[in-house]
Amino acid sequence: MTRDEIKTVVISAIQGLAPEIEEGEIEPDEDIRDECDLDSMDFLNLLTALKKSCGISIPETDYPHVRTLNNMLDYLNDRLA
Repeated sequence: MTRDEIKTVVISAIQGLAPEIEEGEIEPDEDIRDECDLDSMDFLNLLTALKKSCGISIPETDYPHVRTLNNMLDYLNDRLA
């Protein structure tokens, strides 16, 4: 899966939780929870959706590594490589 394909999956998962969010509204280096107005449960649901889509489980210890869109894309890209 390419980084662009991963980004499409992540954006789709975000829009599943917050359908009003457009891709261009998300600052790639800002906290994704703040950018998309996600609470703790929404964030966990996002990670669950990504696990279903990508097959990658993100343990709680790695949450700091997926705080921004770019960090999340890097993290998933590394795990899928």
